[in-house]
Amino acid sequence: MKKVLASFMLLAVLFGAVSPSFAEEAAPAAEAVMATTEAPAEAPAAEAAPAPVPDKGDTTWMMLSTLLVILMIVPGLSLFYGGLVRAKNMLSVLSQVFGIFALISILWVVYGYSLAFGDGGSMNWLIGDTSKFFLAGMTGDSTAATFSDGVVIPEFTFVAFQLTFAAITTALIIGGFAERIKFGSLMVFSALWFTFAYLPIAHMVWATGGYLFEKGALDFAGGTVVHINAGIAALVGAIVIGKRIGYGKEPMAPHNLPMTMIGASLLWVGWFGFNAGSNLEATGGAALAFLNTIVATAAAALSWMAAEKMLRGKASMLGIASGAVAGLVAVTPAAGLVGPMGAIILGLIVGPVCLWAVSGLKKSLGYDDSLDVFGIHAVGGIVGAIGTGIFVSPALGGVGIDGYEMGAQVITQATGVLITIVWSGVVAFVCFKLVDMVMGLRVSEEDEREGLDTATHGERAYNV
Repeated sequence: MKKVLASFMLLAVLFGAVSPSFAEEAAPAAEAVMATTEAPAEAPAAEAAPAPVPDKGDTTWMMLSTLLVILMIVPGLSLFYGGLVRAKNMLSVLSQVFGIFALISILWVVYGYSLAFGDGGSMNWLIGDTSKFFLAGMTGDSTAATFSDGVVIPEFTFVAFQLTFAAITTALIIGGFAERIKFGSLMVFSALWFTFAYLPIAHMVWATGGYLFEKGALDFAGGTVVHINAGIAALVGAIVIGKRIGYGKEPMAPHNLPMTMIGASLLWVGWFGFNAGSNLEATGGAALAFLNTIVATAAAALSWMAAEKMLRGKASMLGIASGAVAGLVAVTPAAGLVGPMGAIILGLIVGPVCLWAVSGLKKSLGYDDSLDVFGIHAVGGIVGAIGTGIFVSPALGGVGIDGYEMGAQVITQATGVLITIVWSGVVAFVCFKLVDMVMGLRVSEEDEREGLDTATHGERAYNV
């Protein structure tokens, strides 16, 4: 190439196109240009690593899990609670569960998600921020991280999944004071309690930077956030609102136990989304939580049944269903953290403990927790939360955690339990009192005796 260029320069001189002096000056420059032309091209700058793309399998699993938790609420919880009340209050319970689910769904996307999982800056130990109010800035391409590095799911999917947790937690509370609360007052209380109790506890336990999260408290799917939180609020409501008219003097037996059994079965089915879905990925961790949700529940149903047989001479269907729910509650914080044998032991323990709570403890303290929310959810949640700190040990078949030491972990778990009890109890008391001052909490004696189906909703469950 250099020879060709030199030849062209010589020809230019011969034909007078350029002077010899210009040719002499231009030749070195031409050679420099050619040297640059012939040098290998520089390697392009390294490109940024592509953003993680949600796995279709994980995304599908999380959407299915979300649907399963909705099944737990409506119709599962509705039918479970509805069958336990008297016939004249059946529709009131269905309406309360359905109404709360709708209310919390809207509040969650307006501000709940942002306060539960946002970065709260200097207040991040307690609550999130306002950056995602109304899901601002979120699109179909937005992602949320799972527990594995580089693995993500669509953020909309995570928003929907966590929405169902907030909704069922708030709906669980109504069982503590069923058959005697005003519908409008309940809806206002639900909005207040969700805002000032559920969101801070959820942030402290599950969000990076949250106080209990940073302390290392373990709560795989909601032992503190859901069950203890709701159970304490239900107990406070039962005490503040007072006992049902005729409680302890008139028969108040469940009106439709087959419906309660159907509801309990739907709860069990939906709980697979609740527990296994909390793994956030379709992996072995989800499979472990799935299996534990079966065996812990079965063990608790059997242990409640056996204890009831020894104490009362008969094992009731209601006892078996209640034991199953107690097992589901106890395994919730432990589902993806303990081995199957640990889950079975948790179930065997929680059955008799919750049976004692809904009979002996309730009778001795004299409160009217209509559907035993405190006795099953709060007490069962405490058993599960403390038990998680024990059975997460690799020596006992658990998955283990970095720096695990059983005594220290149990103390951490107990700290989470205590904070949840105090926080939920205080907030519930204040919210109930505020609503009572402004709207009144309890229906009139006449309406309570008539039944809330007709007095509040103008319809009957059974037209016979």
